[in-house]
Amino acid sequence: MTDATGPAPTAAPSPLLGLPGAVSGDGIDAPVAAHYGSFNGEQRTLVGGEGFVDLSHRGVIRVSGPDRLPWLHSLTTQHFESLQPGVPTIALVLSPNGHVEHAMYGVDDGEAFTAHTEPGAAAPLAEWLDRMRFMMRVEVEDLTDELAVAWRPGPDGEGKYDVFPRADLEKYAEAAGPACGMWAFEALRIGRGEPRFGQDTDHRTIPNEVGWIPSAVHLDKGCYRGQETVARVHTLGRPPRRLTLLHLDGSDNRLPTRGAAVLHGEKEVGFVGSSARHHEAGPIALALIKRNVPIDAILEVEGLPAGQEVVVDPEVGLHVRPLR
Repeated sequence: MTDATGPAPTAAPSPLLGLPGAVSGDGIDAPVAAHYGSFNGEQRTLVGGEGFVDLSHRGVIRVSGPDRLPWLHSLTTQHFESLQPGVPTIALVLSPNGHVEHAMYGVDDGEAFTAHTEPGAAAPLAEWLDRMRFMMRVEVEDLTDELAVAWRPGPDGEGKYDVFPRADLEKYAEAAGPACGMWAFEALRIGRGEPRFGQDTDHRTIPNEVGWIPSAVHLDKGCYRGQETVARVHTLGRPPRRLTLLHLDGSDNRLPTRGAAVLHGEKEVGFVGSSARHHEAGPIALALIKRNVPIDAILEVEGLPAGQEVVVDPEVGLHVRPLR
């Protein structure tokens, strides 16, 4: 059982919950819509390259100043010194032992780096970064109250995040519609084998276990906190655990509780994270399990049999599952 429940939601309910058919989300996603009437139809809309997803409950930070890129380069897992304006990137902040403490997705515009985080995570991230400024010419701001986040599908299968003034959220929805909910967004994310920080990770997670190499970790850069662990596991292979996609038995109309134990026989071998009903694959979930669990073993979660589909190679620790 994981204790990584993630920050409590702090955002006010989105005004888009007033759209026809909107049903509010669960847990950390409660401030935005789970769906607008048909989560299967909304999945197909997104797969077809249309619509958008309201992610306005996510936190937003901005780092400005002439030293921002070399400074972020020294603190995170990403190669910020070579980051070009307009290119989206993922960066992690690790503990000294290599455990993931923060995850942010952002873009630099040539003057500032604007990034979004899980709901409730912007304030602690901004506070930590502010403490690390020392004599560097940087400014760190938590702009969650001013900026909103949304996601639109793209031809690459991953789509694009938009960050814009929160006051323009309803105007954005009119232009980008139709609106699709978090259930559709999450089902497609899980189907792609993409981990979500705090939902598919715990306090012991290292990037090698969940496929964040090389997307969020640049392996050819200078030192940063936690690098020794990441480099050692990458060089030697065989990460302690691995992210896997579970195909759940659909005969029982339910999804597992996040954090529930994953069993191999009678032995607990990990925990389940996010789960969803995929419009093609049926009930699926991401789970973080021990590396040495055979990849063809049938597992069990809360009484539900579950087959595995490899996401992270158990020997190498890289994300090997192709996007779809």
